[in-house]
Amino acid sequence: MENLLKIPYTVFNNDWDLLQQFLERRGNPRYELVGFVNLSYRKDIFDLGNLVRVDGDLELSWSSIQSLGGLEYVNGHLSLHSTPIESLGNLEYVGYYLNLQNTTIDSLGNLKYVGGRLILDHTPIESLGNLEYVGGYLALTDTSIKSLGNLIRVDGDLILHKSSIQSLGNLEYVGGELDLMGTAIQSLGNLEYVGRNLHLRFTPIQSLGNLGYVGDTIYLSRNHQISEEQLTRFKFKVYY
Repeated sequence: MENLLKIPYTVFNNDWDLLQQFLERRGNPRYELVGFVNLSYRKDIFDLGNLVRVDGDLELSWSSIQSLGGLEYVNGHLSLHSTPIESLGNLEYVGYYLNLQNTTIDSLGNLKYVGGRLILDHTPIESLGNLEYVGGYLALTDTSIKSLGNLIRVDGDLILHKSSIQSLGNLEYVGGELDLMGTAIQSLGNLEYVGRNLHLRFTPIQSLGNLGYVGDTIYLSRNHQISEEQLTRFKFKVYY
């Protein structure tokens, strides 16, 4: 593992400008910040430079940030709400929630892990990139995403209502509700577990795929195309 310069943000009284002066004198090394980094509303910061890790929360909402620079890891939450950010760059890990609301992000790129809620409201998101895990709520309502790609597990609710989704990709587990109502989904593919309700009304669903457990009720249209054999394979509670 790279031996990064580790800096407690409080040493600089949580002052970004003082920190940058110090780093410039050190030749702008790659570094890790420890603590809560609040750069909200800053209109003079466009790039995070050689910052690689944040051991805490990183707040950039309503700032002018355009690039995350070398950032790979945020241990707490990361908020980019209402910023001109276009790419997450090298970012792979966010320990708590990630807020991308009101940005122009269309792909999550290298991001693999979000420990809490993933907020994508009012974005042109088209791809989840390398994302594998979301620890909280994920809503993709009215988005143009066609596949969940590499996503394997969502521990909260997964809301795909009226999205363009056609494939659940590698998805195996949803801890809360799964809402696919009004989508073009035909098969649940690799999905094995839904912790609460499964909403499949107004879809052309034909196959439950590998599904083995639904914690509450499957909601289907009366003219659904799923065979009785599939529905009786397990003791699902079905409501039409």
